[in-house]
Amino acid sequence: MNEEKLKFVIVGHVDHGKSTLIGRLLYDTNSLPEGKIEEIKQLCESLGKDLEFGYVMDHLEDERDQGITIDTAQTFFGTAKRDYVIIDAPGHVEFVKNMISGASQAEAAVLIVDAEEGVKEQTKRHAYILGMLGLSQVIAVINKMDLVDFDRNRFEAVKKDLLDFLSNINIKPSYVIPISAKNGDFIASKSGTMDWYKGPALLEALDTFRTRENANQNPLRFVVQDVYSFDKRIIAGRVESGIIRKGDRIKVLPTGEETRVKSVEEYLRKVTEAEAGKSIGIVTEDKLFIDRGNVIVSDGDMPAVTKRIKANVFWMDRAPFKKGESLTFRCATQEVNCEIEKISRVINSSTLELIAEDADEIKNREVATIIIRTDKPVVVENFNKMEELGRFVLGREDTCAGGIITELE
Repeated sequence: MNEEKLKFVIVGHVDHGKSTLIGRLLYDTNSLPEGKIEEIKQLCESLGKDLEFGYVMDHLEDERDQGITIDTAQTFFGTAKRDYVIIDAPGHVEFVKNMISGASQAEAAVLIVDAEEGVKEQTKRHAYILGMLGLSQVIAVINKMDLVDFDRNRFEAVKKDLLDFLSNINIKPSYVIPISAKNGDFIASKSGTMDWYKGPALLEALDTFRTRENANQNPLRFVVQDVYSFDKRIIAGRVESGIIRKGDRIKVLPTGEETRVKSVEEYLRKVTEAEAGKSIGIVTEDKLFIDRGNVIVSDGDMPAVTKRIKANVFWMDRAPFKKGESLTFRCATQEVNCEIEKISRVINSSTLELIAEDADEIKNREVATIIIRTDKPVVVENFNKMEELGRFVLGREDTCAGGIITELE
């Protein structure tokens, strides 16, 4: 396999076939663990059903009982070109929170629509979130073509309805592909069932997408998770981008204090550097005050240290937000109190209807453009520049909104 990996998310309305599509992708690329397909066959037989590929992902008993996916899961397969990481994002309306979490990690997306049911409310809502998260590499698949006798006219009608909506949110799919995840038509390869379709199969289309630039080439962002004092003081965290090396001159934000890296610590290994994606510890030459939530950077392009942020948020709590309410802002390992000082506009995430401007509240499943003021300075970046410090959640006792940073002051 090529070392290159592409992460993509599969989104869409509940029961439109996401789990079945994932199971078929794993099966058709010989990526299932040995004995797994036999286990699923036996399960389906005991339930009096035909083979259901959805059970590959829906392995939890309560998911099988309810027939819906209830968590964001990741799984892997490979083609001759590269490896893939599938992020399965739940479609049920109550699990939008998980879907945002999953989609924010992706480099591309597959938007799935049932050929019989067509474009539904959650199809539109999930498409809007893809647009909000800046995902430009999108494939739309019209699934369950076997249920409409592989009819070209039905495909074209659903395709037109979908493209009309997507054009309103500036999403232009690279491909719109008719498929049958259950039967395997146009998943890993073309089939004769729809000879009127001349485009690529899903895997061929995915192979045309590009991966993100190597995160090691980006500026250093080391997010501090904790500080431990043993025989030496170890600052533990994760390298979100760039490379940190022994001897590097570093700056601690938001304080701006500077020091050098005395050593890089990895459990049971001697190392002198750590690259993006590594969770490691460092020891600094000077005993500065460093704490959870700090971000360590090197010279060059710096993130913003600010108390004022412009952002887009998706409100996920049943209880609406009322202006003046105090919230918790969480970005990476940072956690501070904040308030929304301005709600510039609120829209319906399914219809894109403008609900209000200069509003006083945000209701469940509404999207808003807001200005956040934090009690203390935070280290953040524009989402389109660096996602790790550009996405955040807002909380009460639990998470109530997810968002991305669009402008900084």
